[in-house]
Amino acid sequence: TPVFGGGNEKHDYGRGFYLTEVLNLAKEWAVCVPNSENGWVHKYELDCTGLKILDFQEKDVLNWLEELMKHRDAADSKRYRMLAAKFIDVIKGWRADASYFYIAKEFVRDNIDMDILEELLSLGGLGIQYCIKSERAYAQLHEIEEDMISVPYSEFNEQYNQRDIEARENMRKLVDSEANKVTK
Repeated sequence: TPVFGGGNEKHDYGRGFYLTEVLNLAKEWAVCVPNSENGWVHKYELDCTGLKILDFQEKDVLNWLEELMKHRDAADSKRYRMLAAKFIDVIKGWRADASYFYIAKEFVRDNIDMDILEELLSLGGLGIQYCIKSERAYAQLHEIEEDMISVPYSEFNEQYNQRDIEARENMRKLVDSEANKVTK
């Protein structure tokens, strides 16, 4: 699987090495910090043979939300660290940035109906990310150094910010719409 890394640390799934299959998203991630510096995207090949992959696309959306909430403060329990190292090589699932935690807070406050939760979480168009969790998975990840790409801050930071603004607007519209019956 060809995957790209944008260089910024993320905590959606706790400690790990984060990658995406979508080049333009990796470019946005490479410059989504407010320091006005250009970034870099590295290209990798991930051999998934024999790896234990927890794929949230195959799980209920509540499982994914639970995992995000567990790592929001990057405070893993010892039990999770011990179990994850033994049973999970790679986590594959939707990427969540700050706008998604608006949804999580509203859901916990009982302001979002279960019927619109999955639709809300897809509005940002942030794609799927991979989180390399084990040494075994990391050993099966190989950088293709000649495919490293320079990312201009001005272009891709603006795209990142625009994606976030549109996602927040669409989320608020859906939460305030008649589709959000707040009964389930």
